[in-house]
Amino acid sequence: PPTAGVASAQSVNQRERNLSYRINIGVRNGSLTRPEASRLRTRLANLNRLEWRYRHNGLSYRERRDLDRRFDALSRAIRTQRHDRQKRWRRR
Repeated sequence: PPTAGVASAQSVNQRERNLSYRINIGVRNGSLTRPEASRLRTRLANLNRLEWRYRHNGLSYRERRDLDRRFDALSRAIRTQRHDRQKRWRRR
């Protein structure tokens, strides 16, 4: 059976993949402008670095809650940016 740390790592990794996928889809379908996507990707990269620092000495309950809060905030930002009616202009 997986340990709590492994399950935690899997769910964090899954959330990272899901957020990255949502950003990529937004760029592909034009609901995110390139600058919006760039800012969101930077936030995701910063969150990945923070997770790495937290995991260096083991992920505590408080650190896990902090990561969850930050993932939730990034998820809301992606949703907001994808629905703000700013569209990427497509070249033909």
